[in-house]
Amino acid sequence: MSTTLPVFNLAHQHRPDEVLEPRTSAEVVRAVRAAAAAGRRLHPVGTGHGWTHAIEGGTALLTCGLDTVTIDGERSSARIGAGCRFQEVIVAVAPHGLTPLAGSAPAVGVIGFLLGGGLSPLGRSYGWATDYVRSAEVVTGTGEIVTASEAEHPELFRALLGGKHVPGVVTAVEIDLLPLSTFYGGGLFFDAGDAETVLTTWATWSAQVPEHVNTSAALVRMPDLDSVPVPLRGRFVVHLRIAVPLDLVGADEAATLVAPLRSLASPLLDTLGVLPASGIGAVHADPVRPMPVLEAGALLRDFDPTAARKMLAVAGPQTAAPLAMIEVRRLGGRLAEPPKRPDAVVGRDAAYGLFVVSAPVPELFADAVPAAVGGLAKAMAPWASGGFQPNFVGALNQPSAFATAWPEETAGLLRSVRETYDPADVIGH
Repeated sequence: MSTTLPVFNLAHQHRPDEVLEPRTSAEVVRAVRAAAAAGRRLHPVGTGHGWTHAIEGGTALLTCGLDTVTIDGERSSARIGAGCRFQEVIVAVAPHGLTPLAGSAPAVGVIGFLLGGGLSPLGRSYGWATDYVRSAEVVTGTGEIVTASEAEHPELFRALLGGKHVPGVVTAVEIDLLPLSTFYGGGLFFDAGDAETVLTTWATWSAQVPEHVNTSAALVRMPDLDSVPVPLRGRFVVHLRIAVPLDLVGADEAATLVAPLRSLASPLLDTLGVLPASGIGAVHADPVRPMPVLEAGALLRDFDPTAARKMLAVAGPQTAAPLAMIEVRRLGGRLAEPPKRPDAVVGRDAAYGLFVVSAPVPELFADAVPAAVGGLAKAMAPWASGGFQPNFVGALNQPSAFATAWPEETAGLLRSVRETYDPADVIGH
């Protein structure tokens, strides 16, 4: 029994009736069956990331005790327990010259990332992280342990590959690893005065780069904290993120590809260079300290210089918009390829992804923050696809975002799988 829950977003304070911390799949089975018998919902909780709401009542089941990583170097694969963060996997497999297709924040849990599709800073080069899942061990809502793969329980397996809220507790996954040891990447941080030049040029440049170039642009209001590099402290900056895997191109070619961005203006900070694959977190440099924020996301058909100017008009440095970060991430490349097997991944047809994080000021959550996000959504409406990527849906999205994230055929499959494997609707989210 545990009394505390991991919470990364302090805007959501969970209040379950009980908290359990199983150490084995058998203990998860007992927890699921006990919850079902008591008529109580069971909520799997990983690292505390990704929640769009607070848990109210029921049983919170912490997966942190299921934290084993087993590496098969000959098969270039790893079996990863539900309690593992990507950083732990990255460190474990690095001596083998391998790396997982991780997200921008290595402190995020592996399972939640994969269930939402798994958008990596290297995704344009390698695809969605779910493309590399071989199988998963799942305790279903009926309290049975099953192995889901293309050969066993294929419909459940398909639902796990991007279906996000699944009818069971995923206790482990087996994934393929990449033979990648280094990449060229990092970031360029530009001053607010250069925002229009930088963002409009990036919009044109990003639409033309080859698929081995991964990139995003973020408008960031940097806090005035000691943890922030001095040149950026307390400033509005445009942060251009770059990642080019060096198993596909050489470092000199990678540097040449990003040279047009370096020459736009004098960066406040330039962190681009050759990095180990284990340094993938340096590309986005996501915050690691818990804080209260509200979030929202959307998929875009395009992001051109006109869209960049519209974004700056409503949320640029001249505004008082209470938004800590607005990111536009280039999709496409291998992310746009049809899946080699059926899955539930959303976003293959989008050109860009938009993600917004509010200022960490709870007294602004009721009015000012929703108004700012609403203004941004209105400004971006001509470029929006109408779709949503599940891992980038937040509390500021409309409740219908999850309901409409998947096309009807996929949504129907997800409903059918839930009815089959969790008919009593025991597993919450």
